[in-house]
Amino acid sequence: MNVICLGVRDMARAVRFYRDGLDFLTEETADAPEVIFFSTPGTKLELYPRDLLALDISQEAPPPLAEGFAGITLAYNAQTKEEVRQVIELARKAGARIVKEPQDAFWGGYHGYFADLDGYYWEVVWGPNFEFDAQGMLIM
Repeated sequence: MNVICLGVRDMARAVRFYRDGLDFLTEETADAPEVIFFSTPGTKLELYPRDLLALDISQEAPPPLAEGFAGITLAYNAQTKEEVRQVIELARKAGARIVKEPQDAFWGGYHGYFADLDGYYWEVVWGPNFEFDAQGMLIM
């Protein structure tokens, strides 16, 4: 299992976005926990306060807390084009900024992008050759 850790500015706001807005699965019921894990197929998504994450990386020289695009995107691999549209709509209703509306991709797939409340970019993508296992994991 992989864990992706996102540093967030406001835990309560991020929990509302991911748990209540995007319907990501978690057993956590608190609205502003110290840390929260979401179950997604094959990966755990962890939210952790940005300032504490920076200090965890280095007490002496924590990395700067930059805003916006950092040269990486997270991916939500959808099983259908319709799922791409549904996830983008969930993100929109939860307060995300839609960066690219769902559309055909140059390589034959279908995708859209949103930025979450902390500026992390997510690609929601379907590909004509995507295959998924019984747990919903993309087979590479």
